[in-house]
Amino acid sequence: MRARVLIVEDEDKLRRVLEMHLDGEGYEVVSAGTAEDALRRTEDVALVLTDLRLPGIDGLELMEALRQNTDAPVIVMTAFSSVETAVEAMKRGAADFLPKPFSLDHLSAVVGKALEMRSLRQENLQLKVELGKKLSFDNIVGQGPKMREILGAVARVAPARTTVLLCGESGVGKDLIARAVHHHSPRASRPFVKINCTAIPESLMESELFGYEKGAFTGATASRPGKFEQAEGGTVFLDEIGDVPLAIQVKLLRVLQERELERLGSNKTVKIDVRVIAATNVDLRRAIEDGEFREDLYYRLNVFPLTIPSLRDRREDIPALAVHFLNRLAVQDGRPVPALSASARGALMAYHWPGNVRELENVLERSMLLANGTVLQADDIRFDVAPQRAPAPANGFLPEGVTLEQHEQDIIREALRRASGNKSQAARALGMTRNAFRYRISQMGIE
Repeated sequence: MRARVLIVEDEDKLRRVLEMHLDGEGYEVVSAGTAEDALRRTEDVALVLTDLRLPGIDGLELMEALRQNTDAPVIVMTAFSSVETAVEAMKRGAADFLPKPFSLDHLSAVVGKALEMRSLRQENLQLKVELGKKLSFDNIVGQGPKMREILGAVARVAPARTTVLLCGESGVGKDLIARAVHHHSPRASRPFVKINCTAIPESLMESELFGYEKGAFTGATASRPGKFEQAEGGTVFLDEIGDVPLAIQVKLLRVLQERELERLGSNKTVKIDVRVIAATNVDLRRAIEDGEFREDLYYRLNVFPLTIPSLRDRREDIPALAVHFLNRLAVQDGRPVPALSASARGALMAYHWPGNVRELENVLERSMLLANGTVLQADDIRFDVAPQRAPAPANGFLPEGVTLEQHEQDIIREALRRASGNKSQAARALGMTRNAFRYRISQMGIE
């Protein structure tokens, strides 16, 4: 459909020129010689182009009246251009200002830009609506007593500024709960910035979190704000907080206590207003005992702790989650929604789900692709099967044909697999410190 543009201009000759030009540009054009006539022609208008000097109601008053009828952007034009007039028009919501005389090429550029910005605003609004539907409590699947308790806690803490610490295994949905807290808070219209503390190299973490000034290090050709500044007025979600190095933990503590930070290479204090939500799948108390996590930071984070239950601890939610994922995956792939047989439901309920909700979604997606019929049977459910490892020989020595280095690599890879890639958790499983574990995998070249 062609975008409809309303032209409001009392000078007949100029109005006809504008009509012909914009029609030739591919727009549907309607026009009026007065503001009163224009207000009767606002239906389905995508943009209004109006003179400020009009008989009767002038352009500024027209802008006020248009707010009641349409959300179309307004471009004002006048031969009596002045800074004061332009400022007043922009204060009242004008998308742009055209001083007469102007070229038709300039007009085309301004109209195109205004319509593009309107399209982006509408798209952004639609995305927020869809995100709101996704994160509303009615659409967080889980009607068992444990999830009802979690959602009740989210409803209580969301309106406050309180720091939240989300605990639970990998794959239980901590990210979704964090977004729900943000979405139901007064900060919902402000940024939600997720920081995966495991994914950021230790050497880059300070500059990523707190920003840097020009010349702070080789390659810093311009100043750049960090994640905390980018989230101003909104929420910072620190995922896998247990993997933050001790040196960075000191700076995080200052952010939580003082609500301020300093960029790398600067001694200027920057005040910030952010809410912090942290998440971890490790025991932070044990990390404190091992000297890998600061006790004072822990108590700053642990203001409102929420432990998200594992899927095997809320098996009553598995059937509803399975139906939810099947419906969503079917829509994404454009295929009929498969039914879930009683035998398939029983198989899902009996499985131990080490990967929790994330693993359930992956299993169902794989099962849908490989199933033959429109009803998923127990035989169609394709669970994760760990690769079979050669059994250790009875004498407890190395497997035949395997070197010590290969055997050690296999053990470390297995520890990482069981910990879903979390180095701290894998190190603890092997009785090693995190630093020693990281050194070992770097020496082995394991990613």
